[in-house]
Amino acid sequence: MMEADVVIVGAGPAGSAAALALAPARRVLVVERHEQVPDRIGDSLAPAARRLLVDLGVWEDFLRDGHAPCYAARSTWGSGAVTERDTLGDLDGHGWHIDRRRFEARLRAAAVARGATLLTPARVTGLARTPGGWEVRIDWLGRATTAVARIVLDCGGRASTLLRPFGAERDVRDRLICGWVTGRRRESRPIPGVSYTESAPDGWWYTAPMADGRRVLAWHTDSDLPAAALVRDRAALLAEAGHSAGLAAETADADFRGDEPPRAIAAYSSALAPPAGDGWLAAGDAATGFDPLSSQGLFHALYTGRSAAMAADRALAGDISARGDYAAGLSRIDAAYRRNLAAWYGLERRWPGREFWRRRGGMPG
Repeated sequence: MMEADVVIVGAGPAGSAAALALAPARRVLVVERHEQVPDRIGDSLAPAARRLLVDLGVWEDFLRDGHAPCYAARSTWGSGAVTERDTLGDLDGHGWHIDRRRFEARLRAAAVARGATLLTPARVTGLARTPGGWEVRIDWLGRATTAVARIVLDCGGRASTLLRPFGAERDVRDRLICGWVTGRRRESRPIPGVSYTESAPDGWWYTAPMADGRRVLAWHTDSDLPAAALVRDRAALLAEAGHSAGLAAETADADFRGDEPPRAIAAYSSALAPPAGDGWLAAGDAATGFDPLSSQGLFHALYTGRSAAMAADRALAGDISARGDYAAGLSRIDAAYRRNLAAWYGLERRWPGREFWRRRGGMPG
């Protein structure tokens, strides 16, 4: 039997950030399903993340990993005109297009180097209360093992049901999905450092260069709409994208030829209620899942992972207000997120009769 102060379920950005913050002073056990970080859609990281990475002690390593800079966000949204927002006026400098595999692997390795114990490939098969906290049943490399801990931190993503038996219910607010393909960028062209978003009658597009030499092209729509068929058909997705002159211009630096089907991920907004309880907390998408349109998902994972770690450390030290303070902070974040998301979707009024936009026309702000 293993003993820990905190068991963290999930070694993604939120879980690794929490482990990094806790491991120097607490016994931390991280349980992760995937031994190797899976391939993911290229993410953008906001300039303000610089301060988080410094606080987590991984800033210099992050710089050495060579993630591609993001200097501007370009969009065609609300009209046929292209607009651009750059980072020249941001005191934190530019953002980044992240090599997600490299980024997550770096965070995992740093957490282990700092003292966290990582079990992978492993999954939690049961969770039960004990007088001193929790008994966590784990399948690790096909063998059953048990850990005891005072606090459990769920960083298992927006589909996690780990805490449902203990009063946590997930509020799923929409049906957004994302299907994405990648193409190899032509080496003769410099990395542009610009992301591009374009609205369409049944959803919206996103494309950006990736640090590993690829370009991602992603389609977002609701899972129950006919346009969701593009998520399963590479040729159809590329053909639909080809109808847009704006997308054609932005993706001209990449070759998307191939037969690999699109990857699909859930992208809906959601919130766990409550996000913290007696002896447990949730962070990252397990606490609040952000629409990719916000471009804040990765930053949110790092921030809430670190915040949850700080709350757990306070709780372990006997601070009975830690859980409530953490939950109140997440509530404020969620309220601001919902206002901003409603405002951004509200800018697009060209297709009020299309179901995708009709659903978002009444978003609570």
